[in-house]
Amino acid sequence: MNPNVHPFFHEDSSTWTYVVVEPEGAHAAIIDPVLDFDPKAGRTSTTSARALLDFITAHQLKIEWIIETHAHADHLSAGHWLKRHLPEARLAIGDGIRKVQKTFRPIFNLGEHFPVDGSQFDHLFGDTETYRIGKMQGRVIPVPGHTNDSVAHLIGDALFTGDSLFMPDGGTARCDFPGGDAGRLYDSIQRLFELPDDTRVFVCHDYAPGGREHRCESTIAQQKAANIHVHEGTTRDTFIRIARNAMPRSTCRC
Repeated sequence: MNPNVHPFFHEDSSTWTYVVVEPEGAHAAIIDPVLDFDPKAGRTSTTSARALLDFITAHQLKIEWIIETHAHADHLSAGHWLKRHLPEARLAIGDGIRKVQKTFRPIFNLGEHFPVDGSQFDHLFGDTETYRIGKMQGRVIPVPGHTNDSVAHLIGDALFTGDSLFMPDGGTARCDFPGGDAGRLYDSIQRLFELPDDTRVFVCHDYAPGGREHRCESTIAQQKAANIHVHEGTTRDTFIRIARNAMPRSTCRC
């Protein structure tokens, strides 16, 4: 059963959020929601999250999951805010979040009181775990490399890659954060390339290279044929060299 996918673009962080809905029914999930942030004022707002709620209300959707594909470095998540308004939904992330929390607790001086067990979430997805959204089945695919907790979600024929893959002309995620590893990201992407060529690929970010319009969807076939960093035939050593020399600063911001 293949979902209907409704994308929402957050211009300030170039982030795509998705509402994923079963084709005949009202059960749905939200993937990677964004909380607005004004760095000059140091204030957050909920305009983008409220747009999601308005859409959900208008279509009378039953949100079962609020899913984070990974811990985000380039934007704030609206997950907890949405959870307050959608109390029946489960807020979830990959269980690698515990490694990320342990890594960043001292970096951000969060103190020993800050829990690093993922207890801020309702559910931690294990590698290859399956789950339901109404009558649809979702499957977790681990894609570490950008971060230790990165997971992709395959729901029907729709793959939500998080930051592992961008649009083909945007390449792939940066690997220079603490815990990042270009070799692991390469291995993760090869796992995605084993999916059927007609699998729809929905990215978490698009920075519109060359000034084109923002896009969110490609296919596995298009990624294998044209991804500028990891197209079919790219060796692991070549990818690691690209990741070290290009991606952290000049290619993507996330």
